[in-house]
Amino acid sequence: MDLQLSTQHLAFRDELRTWLERNMDRPWREHLRDPEATEDGLIEVRRAWQRKLHAAGYLGMDWPREWGGRGGTAVEKALFEAELARADAPPIPNFLGIGLLGPALIHHGTEAQRRRFIPPMLSADEIWCQGFSEPGAGSDLAALKMSAQIDGDHFVLNGQKVWTTFGPWADWIFVLARTDAGDRYGGISFILCQLDSPGVTVRPLRQITGESEFGEVFFEDVRVPRENLVGQIGEGWRIAMTVLAFERGAVSLGSSYRYARDLEQLAAACREIGRTDAATRDKLARLLVEIEVMQANGIRVLANLAEGRVPGPEASIEKLVWSEFDKRFRETALDLLGPGGLLLRTCPAARAEVDWAREFLWSRAGTIYSGSSEVQRNIIAKRVLDLPQGAR
Repeated sequence: MDLQLSTQHLAFRDELRTWLERNMDRPWREHLRDPEATEDGLIEVRRAWQRKLHAAGYLGMDWPREWGGRGGTAVEKALFEAELARADAPPIPNFLGIGLLGPALIHHGTEAQRRRFIPPMLSADEIWCQGFSEPGAGSDLAALKMSAQIDGDHFVLNGQKVWTTFGPWADWIFVLARTDAGDRYGGISFILCQLDSPGVTVRPLRQITGESEFGEVFFEDVRVPRENLVGQIGEGWRIAMTVLAFERGAVSLGSSYRYARDLEQLAAACREIGRTDAATRDKLARLLVEIEVMQANGIRVLANLAEGRVPGPEASIEKLVWSEFDKRFRETALDLLGPGGLLLRTCPAARAEVDWAREFLWSRAGTIYSGSSEVQRNIIAKRVLDLPQGAR
């Protein structure tokens, strides 16, 4: 794979940079630090931003045009994500729909499902959330108990989902439900459900950061048309692996640019408070090296996408790398900045851009969602290193 940017790619990057400069009113972290900001208000900022991107033709970068995409390349998609991170653009609210469900529909859905769900997903007219985790089935996802009984032309859903990101604001949820209680993996199906269906209850969950981005969703005799089944009955686990592969690794290259920008802010803050000793410089240099390694591994994921393949075990490597690095990075930042790093309004780095305390608290989540670090290590041991499996 030629990793040099072509003239066409450079032109696309420059065009996108110009568009971002003209269309972004202010960086996302300025929105977050606005004392007048509310959770609902920030959602609307993100929705308006997604609609701007969609109107300009920048969403669904590498999806076919007939389903509402741009018809571009995986390289252009990587450049798009990198430039958004570079500009500190607001995150789109439908990242779960576009990042996870979209690839699942493209790889496993029907033509009717693609034409029905992808266009409003891109335009932010319908916001999606993910219904995988349950109170007793998080990292051990195959232990899920939510049931989907067939009743004529409908599924009847009963059960509970938890840690449902964007659940309080979503219109639809894609769920894994058990259609065969006797088959741990083959008894799971992938179903699309409208959240205003009778019998669905969504409750916000307050997080350690003070936000309520998570929710828990309850299903009581919820009827869902069978046409909302993705793939075949019992194929949910296989489809979920497609979804998780994209969640774990496909956006990591762009994240490395965000870390690089944050590292510049941390270095500037250290200079301002007089932390310029050799030990501090060594810690900052180690972070820089890790960011470069993360970028290089992100290119491995990009290589698969460029050839039209679903990310494989390298996505688990990338997910493990960036999530554990994120935690180390935020811990190092608070260690270097001292107590002032916890104060949003007085810390030099916070005044510049970053709320280090919030980033520190959020970093814990990255080592858990889309498969914990322990799960990723097991995948790598089994599928990459081919290590012997212990007794279960």
